[in-house]
Order: sequence, then structure tokens, then C-alpha cells
Amino acid sequence: MAVRKLNTFGARGTLKTASGDYLIYRLERLEKESVGRISSLPLSIRILLEAALRHEDGKLVTSGDVGNLAKYNPSPRPRPDTPFLPARVLLQDFTGVPSLVDMAAMRSATARLGGDPGTVNPKVRADLVIDHSIQVDHFASLDALALNTEIEFERNRERYEFLKWGRQAFEKLRVVPPASGIVHQVNLEHLAGVVLSEDEGGARTAYPDSLVGTDSHTTMINGLGVLGWGVGGIEAEAAMLGQPLYMLLPDVVGVHVDGRLPEGATATDLVLTVTRLLRETGVVGKFVEFCGPGVASLSLPDRATVANMSPEYGATMGFFPVDDETLRYLAGTGRPPEVVDLVERYTKEQGLFLESGAGIPEFSNLVHLDLGTISAGLAGPKRPQDRKDLGEMKQAWQVGLSAPLEEQGFALPADALPKQRQVTWEDGEQSRLGHGAVVIAAITSCTNTSNPSVMLAAGLLARNAVKRGLGVERYVKTSLAPGSLVVTEYLNNAGLTPYLDTLGFQTVGYGCTTCIGNSGPLPAPVAAAVEEGDLVVASVLSGNRNFEGRINPLTRANYLASPPLVVAYALAGTIDIDLTRDPLGTDAAGEPVFLKEIWPSGTEIAAAMANALNPEMFHRVYDGIDDSNEQWNQIPIAAEPLYQWNDDSDYIHEPPFLSEMGLEPPGAGPIVDARPLLWLGDSVTTDHISPAGAIAPESPAGLYLQSRGVLPRDFNSYGSRRGNDRVMTRGTFANIRLRNRLAPGTEGGFTTILPDGDVVPIFDAAEIYKERGIPTVVLAGRDYGMGSSRDWAAKGPLLLGVKAVFAVSFERIHRSNLVGMGILPLQFREGEDPGSLGLTGRETFTIPSGDHLRPGQELAVTVTDGDGEARSIHVLCRLDAPIDIDYYRHGGILQAVLRGMLAATD
Repeated sequence: MAVRKLNTFGARGTLKTASGDYLIYRLERLEKESVGRISSLPLSIRILLEAALRHEDGKLVTSGDVGNLAKYNPSPRPRPDTPFLPARVLLQDFTGVPSLVDMAAMRSATARLGGDPGTVNPKVRADLVIDHSIQVDHFASLDALALNTEIEFERNRERYEFLKWGRQAFEKLRVVPPASGIVHQVNLEHLAGVVLSEDEGGARTAYPDSLVGTDSHTTMINGLGVLGWGVGGIEAEAAMLGQPLYMLLPDVVGVHVDGRLPEGATATDLVLTVTRLLRETGVVGKFVEFCGPGVASLSLPDRATVANMSPEYGATMGFFPVDDETLRYLAGTGRPPEVVDLVERYTKEQGLFLESGAGIPEFSNLVHLDLGTISAGLAGPKRPQDRKDLGEMKQAWQVGLSAPLEEQGFALPADALPKQRQVTWEDGEQSRLGHGAVVIAAITSCTNTSNPSVMLAAGLLARNAVKRGLGVERYVKTSLAPGSLVVTEYLNNAGLTPYLDTLGFQTVGYGCTTCIGNSGPLPAPVAAAVEEGDLVVASVLSGNRNFEGRINPLTRANYLASPPLVVAYALAGTIDIDLTRDPLGTDAAGEPVFLKEIWPSGTEIAAAMANALNPEMFHRVYDGIDDSNEQWNQIPIAAEPLYQWNDDSDYIHEPPFLSEMGLEPPGAGPIVDARPLLWLGDSVTTDHISPAGAIAPESPAGLYLQSRGVLPRDFNSYGSRRGNDRVMTRGTFANIRLRNRLAPGTEGGFTTILPDGDVVPIFDAAEIYKERGIPTVVLAGRDYGMGSSRDWAAKGPLLLGVKAVFAVSFERIHRSNLVGMGILPLQFREGEDPGSLGLTGRETFTIPSGDHLRPGQELAVTVTDGDGEARSIHVLCRLDAPIDIDYYRHGGILQAVLRGMLAATD
């Protein structure tokens, strides 16, 4: 039964538009009633406030919650937590499959506990775009797209059958089929409304579009003025079930933008600069909101590029308010005139429209950015914030290659530097491969393939290079994965597709490929040369992630760059080059060709955009897109409310989280004599914890699949098997670049069983500890869990028996995921870490958790060494809000929500 909304502040009013009248909840009413100074609030906070005001019901959202938001104080201080009920939830298939598996498991558990499984349904709109399953098996050929798509359906048939079952089984769930584009670009170009409406008591209510998504780059939609960010899959499931997301009111850091981008600088160069600037500023867990006169000079795709990489600079989101450019973009992408009119009238009426010359809201901190200082550059070799100017790349590469192992991260012995290997192809042709060779050049990822200016720049550069007679070395694996079908249309309209094809940048698929680790294998002769010579080879990609082991197992150096620079490095064939001084190659006359000679001008790019883009192409692409894929349409499904689990499936398996759940919560007892399963350093990513890429045949997951009769060629990827806990648990901490201090001298998923001293795979060690009844913990450094919002990075450790994680600091989404799975996040006090506390990893830990827990309290942990000597260390309990403690006592968020649903129907 729906809870009746209140109107404590008398904020309901009427908005007149060209399409009729709408009920709205006026923010200005709160200022008139002296509840708060709404006109001085950051615009992102105003949107949170509107959601609270509209949902006030005295239960999920109280008048006190509305008042706390209205009185938001930007000064650092303890702030209350606030509930947020987003308008919709956005899913992609890598993260969406496990979310729907959990929803299906909740239906099964509800039936076992005597409830009605049909009550387990999304309560808000949920959009799932299948975009992460395409891999680059075929490339540099005109039939690459068709061949990769055929393989995609062969590999993922079981997953697609499950998703199609979910589309018919769950209300308010929309599934956009494969080969439609990347979820964030489809969201930007089609799904997002900026202002939405629904019936409420016989009247149409208008309100701001808002969302959370199971992909950390959900933030891309902030470029359109839509409030949204990435959450863990388990939090997204709670939001889909109508539960508020509870968050501490964040700091809002303003970025005051001046000037214009100079000639030769791209949106990618801008975002890599912003990433480094804001990492240095420190914005982890904060909102970032852009303001100032320079914002008006940025196109909406440029803004979306900057917003997309919010996770890379650590922010919850990077928000650009609605302005005239937003309205132009909505019209230009084919949104109906009445939608554009509603967005303009609503946002102006509510003080959510960024007017020219508007004053600066009261931010927690204000950072300045001069667009005129942006220059071309790359970020790497393993973190998005490690940006270097283009002219610095050669020296940085050479210094990094010869630096000590712990500094340069290539895992390369110093005496291996001069090595080269000869590559012999099947037809007898030969290539020379050495350190720094670019073996992957990929135009990929939502960050840049959604931006016409950089995509057309890449095409223009390709055209100019081909006309000068330049080509790409055979060992470079080139690929183009557009963010949507619209990209193909405007590249064709501009006449640039043939030039990209000539250089090997044929379209390989519509989806997230190289950036997520779906780069596919290197050609066998190249792979053999790299492995035999222990070569440090590179990838250059137009993505947002370049973490260790993510792009490809054989590329130890990975660089983020703009699409035209991806083409440039493909032409050069090496990172060991200064593109500001050294030639890319020679033309037919033997004359050197320099990058500056073929780089397209801003005028050229603008002319191409003006001629190539129009609203009609968006209608052609998106009208009827839900049923546009014939292979998808032909998949048969059983129209049943309960999913029929098949124990023979290696893709979809009922997870164990709810199978033995009772009606009463288990509570939170102490964790006694736990052993460290791993001791990890700084910047451990969710890719290190739960990789998404290739499954090694000799790994526990690979051996398990082979025991089930699955051949290595059919392994697919970890990401595609996230619906099967048996595979994913074995793949936890299986990243080939993981370095565990409890297993010195190893790289990959190994640890030492204590006190025995045997070095074994982490999964095997976890099984031994569970057999002995010994709980385990993880020790870690700074930024533990940075990267993708990957729920299996919390689910996997739980199923390994991990009860708590000690870290110097946690990335925001991963901390929430740990809590959501019933794992206790514990943070060392300021200035302390495992080393400074004298830990060796051979101790046992007793943690006094229990029903006395309070948010953020300090806990005294008893540490006992191998001689039986005990002492106490003090850590902070990172259960940050009362709801976190409630979830932890229930054993996780799914259990808490399900018990609440069952209690409500008694």
C-alpha cells in the first residue's frame, strides 16, 4: 500500500507549460517559510532537496530530512544523513545480470518463506542496456562487426535468455538489446529526460530526472544536468525496490571555469587535466559542481566527457547545471519540443537553471580552472590521474622503464631493458617488437565515443594521414567501438569512415570493449613475442580506466588518450616517441610527416560537425530500438514469475546469500581470532579484487570450468559470468597483477596459509580457513576499492569467508558495497597503517563488533602475534549511518529489504 505524501511546507503548486499544467513542489516556498536559504544552495543540493520535499511522507522521508537539506551548510562539520529516492535506476549487463539474479533469488526466497514472489518487483523505472558483452576477437576487417556480434550471441546465449526472461517477469524493467550502444551514451542521447512527469492523485507531477546506476560512469549524465551517480549493485537493487539510499550530506566542491579550450586541445585533454587537478584537491566522496563563465563555452558532449570520469577524480559526481546549451542538445538529439519546453520552464521556475552571470553558490571549496591552459596529453601507465603533456611522454616512458620495480609498476627486471623480438606472421612477413610497442590502439569507451568533436577529429586525422601515405604497423591491434549507432551515421555523413577503415579502425562492435577488458586476445605471433621477450608493451585507448591487468594481460603499460591521439600512436607504433618533435613516419616521397601537419584544425572539426549531425538521425536510431535486434527477438523465453534455476548452467546460478535466510536477523557478534587472507598496498582497485577480463586456464575459476567440461576457448570473461557465484568466488583476487605481501615474490592470486606457511591460490586458502572454522580479514592501504562499482568485489570476499577489511581509506562505492554484503569496513586512524602499527600479517585479530555498534565509532581491536602476545590497535568503524548498522546486523542489504517486505505483508 502506497504511503500518503505529506505537504508540511505547503510547497505544492502549478506550473503552466505549452503541453498543459503540471503539479510541482516549489523550492522557493522553503525560503519564504524561512526553512533555509535555498537561493544560495549549490544546484545539485537543490535537486536532492526537491526529491525529499516531493517524497515527504513522515516515514521514508520526514520533514526533518527536508529541513536538514534546506539548511545545508557548506562548512566542514558533522552532517546528518539524508534519504534519497531516485526517479530511476540504470543498469548495464555486466552489473545488471547479478542484480537481476539477486532479484530472482529474492523471489525464490520469498516463495520459500511463504510470501508472494510477485511482490518482488522494481518500484521505480529500471533501464538495462546490454553493452558490456561484445569482445574484440576480430578487428581490422570490414566483417569484424558481424563476426564479433555472432560470437557475442554464441557466448552469451544463457545470459541473454535470462535477461529476456527478466524483461517479461519484472514490472518497470526495460531492456535495450545488444548492439545498440554504450549504456551511458544511450542514456545521454535517449533515455534521460532531464525533467520527468508522472500521475499523482489525478494530476501530472513534474520533477527533476535523477538516477543511480550499477556502473560507476553513470555520472556521465551529470553533463546533461541530471543528478546521478554509480552505486553498488546491491544498493541499486534496494533503490529499485523503493528503498531510500541513505547518504551523509556531502561537501560540494565548486569548479569555477574560465576561458576557452585553445586550438589543438580536446575534451579528453580537458578531462585528464581535471582528473589530476581534483585528485590533488581531494574530492573523494564529494559532489563537484561546475560554474563560471567558461562553462558556457563547453559543448554538452564536452561536459558529459568531464562528468563521465568523476570516479577517476574520486567524486561522487561532477555536475553541470541545466542551461541554454542543455536545451540546444535536447533539441539536437531529437527530443520533442514539448519536452524541451517543460525542461526550460521547470528548471527556471525552480531555480535549477544556470543563468548567464549567475552568482556563485556557497560551496565547501572553490577550485579554479582556466580552459586556456589545457594542452594535449595522455594519462598512464596505470592510473587515470597520472597525466603527462604530450611532449613529456617519451622521457617519462624512458625514465619509468628504467626506474625501480616498486616505482614504475611494470614488473620488469632492470637487466631486461634492451630486449627485442621478431614477430613472424603466418604469411612469412616479419615485424620487430620491442619495449614500448603499441600493440593495442582502441577508440573505445563511453568517455569519448559519445563526443562528436573528438570522434570526427580522429576521422579527420585518419583522412589526413592516409592522404600522406601513412599506415599502421601490423602488430598494432586497432579497433573502433562507437558509443551508439549515431556515431556511425555521422562518420559516414562526414565521409571519414573509409579513412578509418584504411588504418584498421573498422567498427568492431557497439558497446564497451577495450576499456572494460574486452580487448580480446593479441594476435598469436605478437603474444608469443611479448611473452618470450618479457616485453613491456603498451595500449593506447580513448577510455577512462587503465588499471593494472584490466586492458589486456600482456599490456603492462596502458595510456588514456583522445581518439585522434589513439590514431596518432597507432601510426607511430610506439610509446617511445615525442610526437611534438619526432615524425610519425614518411610519405611516398620519403619526406617526414609530423603530427602537427596532419592534426585537424578547430575550424575543420566544427565544419564537419555542422554538416554531419542532425536530429533526424537520432530518430532513425532510437525509434523502436527495444526490438531492433533480430537475434535478440528470436530468443525464446518461458513466461513464468519464478526463474527456473538450472544447476547445469555455468552462467546463471542461484546465489547462496538468501538460500538459508530466516525471518529474524542474525545480529552482529564479535569476530574472533581472524587471520589475514591478504595484505595489499595502496590503490587496490575493484579490478584487482574481482577482475572482469580473461579467465586464465590454470586459475581456480579456469580449472573449475574445465572440470565442468568448458574448454578454455569458451571461457568468455569474468564479467560475463557474474551471474554464477561458483565462478566468481574462485575469481576473487585473481587479477594477474595483484601483489599480496603475504606471498612475497608472487604476482597474481596467491597467499600464504598461516601458521602453516604454504603458498597456495587464494581460493584454496579460503577453503582451508573455512574448513578450520577460522574467519579471515583483509589488510589494505589507501583508496581500497577504487574503480568500477563492482558488487562482486564485495560478494566474492564474503563468499571467501572475509568478515572485515582494514584499510587506510576506502573508495566511496566499495565501502557501501562491503556494508551491503555484511562485511565490516574498518579504517586505520589518521597517520596509521599496517606498517606503522608493526603488523606482520601473521597475527590474529579479534574485533569487538556487536549490537553496541554506532556510526563512525572507534573500536579497540585485539591483535595477537604468533607467540601469544596480545595488544590493542584502534580503528574507525566505517558504518557511517544508522542504516549501515541496520544492514550489517541483517547480514546485508538484501536480507534487510526482504525481511522488511515480508513483514509489511504479514
